[in-house]
Order: sequence, then structure tokens, then C-alpha cells
Amino acid sequence: MTTQKLQYWVIPPEADEEFVACMEEVLEVYHRPFNPRNPVVAMDDQPGQLHKDVRAPIPAVPTQNGHAGHPERPDSEYERNGTVCVFMMVAPFLNWRRVSVREHRTKLDWAEEIERLVMHDFKNADKVTIIMDNLNVHTKGSFYTKFAPEYCREILRRCEFIYTPIHGSWLNIAESELSVLTRQCTDRRIGTLEQYRQAVVAWMNYRNARAKGVNWQFTTDDARIKLTSVYPSFQFENK
Repeated sequence: MTTQKLQYWVIPPEADEEFVACMEEVLEVYHRPFNPRNPVVAMDDQPGQLHKDVRAPIPAVPTQNGHAGHPERPDSEYERNGTVCVFMMVAPFLNWRRVSVREHRTKLDWAEEIERLVMHDFKNADKVTIIMDNLNVHTKGSFYTKFAPEYCREILRRCEFIYTPIHGSWLNIAESELSVLTRQCTDRRIGTLEQYRQAVVAWMNYRNARAKGVNWQFTTDDARIKLTSVYPSFQFENK
């Protein structure tokens, strides 16, 4: 019996004008001249699974005095303890990210995260440009589930929403940052919501202090050369 290896991939559509329009808009935003009064922030979210130890793990032992140590040794048995949702906000050209861990991903949760972003994190900005996918909770109406109408309008006046295309999640820098978070921090057994939050905050502080910003190189001109299959064919007449 042969084993077939799979590599899951986000396959872009062919000849899709809506994909192209959204992609070029995102790429244009990434190449705007930096403006501290109008920062660009990418946001994304992903679920996380809580796994609780059934037995106390064997603590790690350092190598010393010629005796070999060993890493922490958790038991192979564990208990599922619910799920969480991780919200990632990344200002790629400011070397800033904020990560929140919540119990749910509802309209109310998203509205609270965006309100915090535009009214507190970047309270001195005139407008915040937010790049994200078009999930059904990522709507202007979500704010009205939490805040008074007058305040909703104040929030929305300070937001510019730019949506990545369907099958175009690779255009969202926040998705890449979530991948780094998973590899460096959360791809292990974490038992409770509070422990998950503590781990994520420690990672966030470390990365904000030491990581570099994002140097996004892919441009609209590159897309028109390398992704010709997604551009519809057309004919035009000079007028």
C-alpha cells in the first residue's frame, strides 16, 4: 500500500474579476506612503483548542555536571477542555501587534476588538485602514450589537475596511503572523483560557520588543505578471 502525501494550498480562482479587484486594492494599500495619521492594520482570527493534562507532567531537567537532562515530559493522555478564539491585530509597518484570546468569535467580540483598535490603540489617528477577510461577523452592523448608535458612527468614521478576496487569505499579513504565533507559542498543550492568554501575551511582548516590521514586496505589477490566470481576458477599443 502506498502512502500519498498531501500539501494543502489556497488555490486562487481562474479568471475572476472580483478576486482581482480585491487583490489589487489590498496590494495598493500595502504600498501607500507611510502615514502615522492613517495607519494600516491587518486583522485575522483563528480558533484554538484547550487540552488539559490528565496526569502531572514530569518536569524538565537541565544538563549539568556531565549528566544529560531532558525536556518536560507530558503524558500522552489528555482531556479536551473547550476552545478559544485568537484575534490578531498587526500594524506591519510599525512593528506592532496585539493579540487577544476570547472564548467566542461573535459579532460582539469582533466589534469590541475593532473598537479597542481604533478608539484606544490608535486613538490619535484620523483613520485606521483595516485589512481583513469578509467573514459574516466582520460587518459595520456588528457595532450596533454592543454600542450606542452615536458611538457606532464615531467608530465607523475612523475605519476604512479593505477586504481580502475569497481564496486570497495569503494577502492578509495577520494570517502570516498567526502562523508564527502557532509555531512559536501555541502548538503545544495548554489547558485553560487563562493559561492560553498568559502564553500569548508573553509571546506578543517578546515579539513586539524584538521582531522586525514587515517588508511587503509583492506589488500589483508583480500580480499582473505572475498571476495571469486570475485576470479575465478582455478586449478594448481605443476611443
